[in-house]
Amino acid sequence: MIPRYLVDFDVAELTQYEADVLIIGSGIAGLYTAIKAAENRKVLLITKKTLMESNTRYAQGGIAAVTSDEDTPAYHMQDTLIAGAGLCEPEAVRTLVHEGPDGIKELIRLGTAFDRVDGELALTREGAHSHRRILHANGDATGYEIVRALSQQVAAHPGIEVWEECMVIDLLTEHGECIGALVQMPDGERSYITANATILCSGGSGQLYRYTTNPDIATGDGIAMAYRAGAVLRDMEFVQFHPTALCHPGAPRFLISEAVRGEGAVLRNIHGERFMDKYDSRQELAPRDIVARAIIHEMERTQATFVYLDITHEPPERVKQRFPTIYQTCLSYGLDMTTGWIPIAPAAHYMMGGVQTNLYGESSIRRLFACGETSSTGVHGANRLASNSLSEAIVFASRIIERLHSLPPLVGHTLISYNDNRAEFQASSVAEQRYKLQETMVHYAGVRRHSEGLQAALEELRGLVTAFQAVITSREEIEFANLLTCALLVADGALLREESRGAHYREDFPETDDCKWRKHVQQRREQGITEESVHDI
Repeated sequence: MIPRYLVDFDVAELTQYEADVLIIGSGIAGLYTAIKAAENRKVLLITKKTLMESNTRYAQGGIAAVTSDEDTPAYHMQDTLIAGAGLCEPEAVRTLVHEGPDGIKELIRLGTAFDRVDGELALTREGAHSHRRILHANGDATGYEIVRALSQQVAAHPGIEVWEECMVIDLLTEHGECIGALVQMPDGERSYITANATILCSGGSGQLYRYTTNPDIATGDGIAMAYRAGAVLRDMEFVQFHPTALCHPGAPRFLISEAVRGEGAVLRNIHGERFMDKYDSRQELAPRDIVARAIIHEMERTQATFVYLDITHEPPERVKQRFPTIYQTCLSYGLDMTTGWIPIAPAAHYMMGGVQTNLYGESSIRRLFACGETSSTGVHGANRLASNSLSEAIVFASRIIERLHSLPPLVGHTLISYNDNRAEFQASSVAEQRYKLQETMVHYAGVRRHSEGLQAALEELRGLVTAFQAVITSREEIEFANLLTCALLVADGALLREESRGAHYREDFPETDDCKWRKHVQQRREQGITEESVHDI
């Protein structure tokens, strides 16, 4: 059903470019990897929009790492394992918590200006963290500051060539290894790149859902193209919904950072009642899946479309200083968070699953690596701990560079061609198809799921697969094909996993079943769905 390549092509007819390292994506994973790889290699970084546009740019809360004497890697590891609900890979988590602090030092060396108090790094606490270990920048603009600093380094580096407004269509493979990629240029012409190593850093797939904190570019491109190439994917059913996204007429689902609750904000239903104590002893600082489901339950119980986030008990100047971006954004929609409650509801936020990698970012395909949200390193398990994503990207980017040192040169390859006799038709507009896909995912594969709904989702999604047989020419058509690929994988994995764990909640199987399901779900185009046990400590 899902084809090997999205388009018909013959590389003999295309312009060829060569690079030592090809990096796809310009978030923290792509930028950081490019800087480190370019120390002794020729790097080509491709981004489908601009260098500054990525999921990282919109990350507010911060980046988690142990930098305080009151904290330890052991505490950070314990918090991560608890949040991951039994599906974290302990060695991956151990790698993150021990190597993360050095990554922070490197970000600072590269120009990232984290907030400080009396010369010391300012730290906050977020949900499910036992200690204050979240570094932030400009109050609530951490992602933007990191991207700003790294983008400047990339733009000025003589060893890095950047292609903006270019869409990678598919990975090229031969004899079980990745030799590069097929790319659509800004003018619509296609080229192909050969590279000694290809690194997917293209982010997640929040656009699977109608309501998401992610920008429009988050269409699962790297995950989908890796699947088409034959790579093993893991844990695709685990999609994290952020509990607190702005829910106001005329406003996008703007993220209201977890740090707001970390600094004392409380949740209230439309009657003004606090409710989190009914759902978890940790109240507003419980893991995201618990808070999101609690909010949904309260919305249904009170027949409302939102609940409130209340931080009005904190001094107004402190709120404005700590959360300037959130304050100004809410104010632009007529909401003053220092004097009134913010209407919020859950929205799709982060993909825990992705391209399965080892501790050095290597996928199951030789020469193909994945980093950041595109990857499944085993750090996040069934439910990502807040602010672990940015630190995961820099830790595993460094490890990918370490592995590149031992990668032998790419030797000769044949001229690949592919022809699937695609038809010149499109059943409906891409915008209509994308909307239908998003509505299907919201209704049947969202915060709460059950067998009948997931089967209905798969039936509706399979009705859209004619898109794979059509001639694809635009970026929007490529993105839709990638979203459809990811949607099918998420729904398939969610139907198979007959339990509730972390971000995956089955109403027909509400309990966690460690005996049968403390394992990963793997998906591979040619082999279908398989299972893999978690590696214990």
